[in-house]
Amino acid sequence: MSTGRHEGQRLDTRTTWRRPPVLPILVIWAVLTVLLLLFAPVPARLMGRPASPTMQEIETTVTWFTGLSAPVAALVWAILLYSVFRWRHRGPQPPPEDGSGRRDNRRVFTIWVLGSAVLCLFLLVWGLVVIAPRTSEANPAQEPILVDVTGQQWAWSFTYPDEGNKSATELYLPVGQTVAFRVTSKDVIHSFWLVQLGIKVDANPGETTVATVRPTQIGTFQLRCAELCGLYHSYMQTTVHVVSVADYEAWAQSPAEAHS
Repeated sequence: MSTGRHEGQRLDTRTTWRRPPVLPILVIWAVLTVLLLLFAPVPARLMGRPASPTMQEIETTVTWFTGLSAPVAALVWAILLYSVFRWRHRGPQPPPEDGSGRRDNRRVFTIWVLGSAVLCLFLLVWGLVVIAPRTSEANPAQEPILVDVTGQQWAWSFTYPDEGNKSATELYLPVGQTVAFRVTSKDVIHSFWLVQLGIKVDANPGETTVATVRPTQIGTFQLRCAELCGLYHSYMQTTVHVVSVADYEAWAQSPAEAHS
């Protein structure tokens, strides 16, 4: 009976054991790990300089998470790269349809699973202990400045209840003061993202989400919508002005039309 294979292509499916190529994989892993660790601070810096304690914590967390995941990612890539170049098919004949027999290594499997579980648990605890408290920066000794934020296709509008319901289309905030945003939407779901301030919350129709922040840097920053909301989603952005307390009070007393 024909097996469907050409003569000389009979596949030996017997399981054989070979010493794993530990040294070359370790060399590749070490090089990739160093490169990834050098790259670790880059993702956080792409979002701009931190302008609040929240954003400083986020930048630190992103850098740590990237650094901790670097050895794991490097090991996966090292094994993949070595396998692709070391055991790639050679010769004019087509490669066999079936792979050779393999043996499971329970020790490696156990170490891999336990190591991944410990790393994930560490990251979870970090998020709960470091990041979660930063979602509310209100100072008990200081009443936050209220800002009502409304998203709609495709613009943001702001109302300041503490300033006689003054309205604006650009956001003005006093440096060093706690600000509480009450975020909602008129139509579809948007996402209120103060990039350099580290605030990102959904703006849901019929719902109000509260987020607080304390700006610590005077300057001009970005506010974007981070939720796909229709044709002109990419244009749904505006400017955030963090100014001194005196300048903020002067702006609050000025006519709304001059700054809206």
